[in-house]
Amino acid sequence: MNKRILIVDDNELVTEVMSYILTNNGYDVTTLNSGDGVVAHIRTTHPDLVIMDIVLPGVDGRDICRIIKHNKATQNLPVIICSGNDDIEESLNQEGAPDDILPKPFDMTVLLNKVEHQLAA
Repeated sequence: MNKRILIVDDNELVTEVMSYILTNNGYDVTTLNSGDGVVAHIRTTHPDLVIMDIVLPGVDGRDICRIIKHNKATQNLPVIICSGNDDIEESLNQEGAPDDILPKPFDMTVLLNKVEHQLAA
């Protein structure tokens, strides 16, 4: 069975490009374009990895990440946060930190390496 990846980003071009790359590398990909209902979606679909933008309409992706990491049922779910902000590295040092970061714009090889690393852990 293929590993399931949830991508959460309000930029449809980003979700399309990531989906294309990951699907062509054997992953099952689902996308959401807002932070609304992410946690509920995770509870029902049980993805193996979440890739989430920091800047989402009405919510900060880091806040969603903290909710995921503080919930017993989802605390071990790997989360990769992505952003075009230069201060993205700081996210790794916060409470409820993501497992990795992906700077935007991203390189296809870097994306695949980070995904493979998180799913192998």
